Amino acid sequence: MLKMFDVISSISVLLFLYAAWTDFRTWKIPNTIVLALVTLYALRAVAVMLGSEDVGAALFASSGIGGDVGAGLLMFTLGVMLWAFRLFGAGDAKLFLPIGLFVGWHGMLPFSFLLLVLGIVTLLVLRLPVPLRVAHLAFFMRVEEIRASRKVPYGVVMVFAALLTLALPIIRQQLQLR
Repeated sequence: MLKMFDVISSISVLLFLYAAWTDFRTWKIPNTIVLALVTLYALRAVAVMLGSEDVGAALFASSGIGGDVGAGLLMFTLGVMLWAFRLFGAGDAKLFLPIGLFVGWHGMLPFSFLLLVLGIVTLLVLRLPVPLRVAHLAFFMRVEEIRASRKVPYGVVMVFAALLTLALPIIRQQLQLR
């Protein structure tokens, strides 16, 4: 069972990173990535239910599947509202659903804080000039294009905030071992 969680976690991290990369490159997040992430969460939820002695607690507790689904739906609703006001793209709004599922109800506060901090850092970095020595590299040329268009690929910031939120328990555990 633990091995299945590791496989699901690894694949989901890779898919989140791919979503960030495609958003950075094209300002689009493919539906297939979002659907794959939701499917991975569903597999994880089934594994949790099968491994749980108290299925009711696994389903309906705020730290269980119910809390995860609630967080996903709440964040998706927020994303749709931001999209309706033209503050987000549709891909960013869609990406909020799997992020909410994986982060869960109890991870929403750290995710929100990290999203705020990383968003501010991103906006500040976009104001910095690109050094001439690296301006010809494709990554920095893309940063210049993003700066000129004034369209920030928020999916990148959202993914890194989500991955840091998911890593917090591991970081906390490692710090307690020392």
